[in-house]
Amino acid sequence: MTCHYRYSALTLLFLIITVITACTQTLPDSHTREIVIHSVNIVPMDAPDHILSNQTIVIKDGKIAAIGNKPKYGKQAFVIDGAGQYLIPGLGEMHAHVPPTDDLEPMKEVLFLFASHGITTIRGMLGHPKHLELRDKLRKGELSGPTFFTTGPSFNGISVTSPEAGAAMVRKQKQDGYDFLKLHPGLSREKFDAIARTAKEVKIPFVGHVSFGVGVWHAIESGYSSIDHLDGFVEGLVPDLGPMTEQQTGLFGMFVADKADASRIPRLAAGLKEHNIWIVPTQSLADRWFSPAFTPERFLQEPDIRYMKPETIKQWTDSKKTLLENPQYDTAKINNFIKLRRNIIRQCHDAGVGLLLGCDAPQVFNVPGISTHDELLYITRAGLSPYEALKTGTVNVGEYLHTQTGRIVPGAVADLVLIGGNPLKDITQTRNVQGVVLHGQWWSKEYIQQGLKTIEEKYTK
Repeated sequence: MTCHYRYSALTLLFLIITVITACTQTLPDSHTREIVIHSVNIVPMDAPDHILSNQTIVIKDGKIAAIGNKPKYGKQAFVIDGAGQYLIPGLGEMHAHVPPTDDLEPMKEVLFLFASHGITTIRGMLGHPKHLELRDKLRKGELSGPTFFTTGPSFNGISVTSPEAGAAMVRKQKQDGYDFLKLHPGLSREKFDAIARTAKEVKIPFVGHVSFGVGVWHAIESGYSSIDHLDGFVEGLVPDLGPMTEQQTGLFGMFVADKADASRIPRLAAGLKEHNIWIVPTQSLADRWFSPAFTPERFLQEPDIRYMKPETIKQWTDSKKTLLENPQYDTAKINNFIKLRRNIIRQCHDAGVGLLLGCDAPQVFNVPGISTHDELLYITRAGLSPYEALKTGTVNVGEYLHTQTGRIVPGAVADLVLIGGNPLKDITQTRNVQGVVLHGQWWSKEYIQQGLKTIEEKYTK
């Protein structure tokens, strides 16, 4: 049997897989062979509840070439039977973490976890110089994985020693070629202003956290590209924080949600909309890490932990136990905090604020790839329809990043996910991955399962 696997596409992890499956899995090169999926139900993401039933889609040179009942394609095309299945655009994970290390190998593993679960675009939010090399290798096709955008190393209260140092860091990261600046907590108003001012001068967007000393209202006026985690939102709704410290308000304001004035949410949403600031809610942190209902014991029963290092699992469970033991942690207040966040998400969406899908993986209880689908579910629990939730990870990501992704139309990049059921009726169907088209290259379900099995065996020996 002729093997069509492109060995240069993947590194050691996938070479191991190749030895086992090279003659049973077909990964056709998008530059030499058409891919055809026939009899499939297409979710083009152009209107709510719109599905193109029983269609054939032709993929060539990494792009969608044609869609129709009987589109033309060559005799050598690689044909996939999509009968009874649904095709959606590849998902974007807009708050991902790729290991900040000089070693590419652990990065590739995380990328595989994302791609194998239909995440075809990621924004890395904890930058490292090696990420620039990783991004370039992915763009050139030397590695196979999601399209990768990366922030530079963190701007925080420790790394930024003065306003002047912050400005110099901005210029350096712009020169180095990072896509975004990542802001973390701990920045004073003076340091933040120097960073924001310089970022505008050199034209590089800044994203991430809102420091306690800056506050969400000043952050909005300063022109973030995206604010992640709804950071600073709850505190901004409290009429008078007074002398309270950041430790007293808690992470993302969880300990003061009961003092928030929800009537201020429309003003907050209007400000975000006016300044064209996108938000990445990462609601899965609230519904998993912070929620009283999601216990360490519950997490340990989830099958997806088999893809994580045992020491990582222990760190996550210990983190949750530490939170539960905090004297300020009150079950009723935290449940109110989660409801308030859902209210903010819903009202921001209704006001036309751009929402982007992101869950902060790998982070406490969030396994890369799988947790992005959790986030879709939590977004629907905030009141969005399955279509509206799906849009945050498809259409909105393409618009935000200015890429030809997020819709299934001729000419778009062929980043697609074949799933077993209708996601517009049941958002959890996005987990039911039957195959992935990544930049025009087919990853079969068998190939994905073998790759996941390799990772599982690595951590369960």
